[in-house]
Amino acid sequence: MTWLLTGGAGYIGAHVARALGAADMDVVVLDDLSTGIRSFVPEEAAFVEASILDEGAVLAALREHDIQGVIHLAALKYAGISVEEPLSYYHVNIEGMRSVLSAMEQASVDRLVFSSSASVYGTPDVDLVTETTPTHPESPYGESKLAGEWLVADVARASGLRHTSLRYFNVVGSGGHGIYDVNPYGLLPAVMKALTEGRAPIVNGTDYATSDGTAERDYIHVVDLAEAHVVAAQRLAGGTSLGPVYNLGRGEGATVLAMLELVREVSGIDFEPELGPRRPGDPARIVAAAELAAKELGWTARLGFREMVQSAWDTWQQVAASQP
Repeated sequence: MTWLLTGGAGYIGAHVARALGAADMDVVVLDDLSTGIRSFVPEEAAFVEASILDEGAVLAALREHDIQGVIHLAALKYAGISVEEPLSYYHVNIEGMRSVLSAMEQASVDRLVFSSSASVYGTPDVDLVTETTPTHPESPYGESKLAGEWLVADVARASGLRHTSLRYFNVVGSGGHGIYDVNPYGLLPAVMKALTEGRAPIVNGTDYATSDGTAERDYIHVVDLAEAHVVAAQRLAGGTSLGPVYNLGRGEGATVLAMLELVREVSGIDFEPELGPRRPGDPARIVAAAELAAKELGWTARLGFREMVQSAWDTWQQVAASQP
């Protein structure tokens, strides 16, 4: 069967597209290239340049390519910026979700894997976040992702849509192919850009209630994350009923300063970070309990923190070397 992958020209989407291809699954990428990069899309994948807000274009893509399932990644994704621009995030992420679901309904496409986020939890008061941990998003971005999950669930109740939502924790690393994280606010891209330019990287927040005062996150390698999408899509294609949500993480956390120490070791560059204030919308600590995905999807994250940093640095060096 053929899957439509929205946002497939982005950092995560391009890795998902390649993982689908490696599993001999046909994929059509739909992306408006507002933040995606055309060269990230695999040559063997059909490409549709369109916005998810254009319901007619999404419907046309579904019908023209005889799509049987959708993996929906396209969205605005910067939590801090969403605090400053909430209306943009609600428009693209929630109206975009409605547009995709409406087009799917019209084209009789009844399988969906939705890209959600651990930001729906906010700052949890538990050591490990399970899928049943109460949701208290602290940014419009997190709120828009939670609203997306609600939309999917409501449509499923009304139509029998088969679906699951994957709540990503912090995605880093690279699978090669020159695909790198273009997020200017992500930890590793920001640090590596600063080092390349001879600047000190900035640490946002040093007064959190964590082991060293910096924010603690459950980081997951983008290759592992992409493989989870393949497994979810395969399960839905085979008729398996999946849970409404799954956490995608390693089940262990690392602080910002711990990740910077790995950058020092991998890059061979000694540096002292500049210490800055917290960013709005950033929780202190959030780490996944990933047992449900292991049990029901048969998926677990394999790659560790050093492999994440090493792969990100290697690809960043390739990209930087190719710049004029």
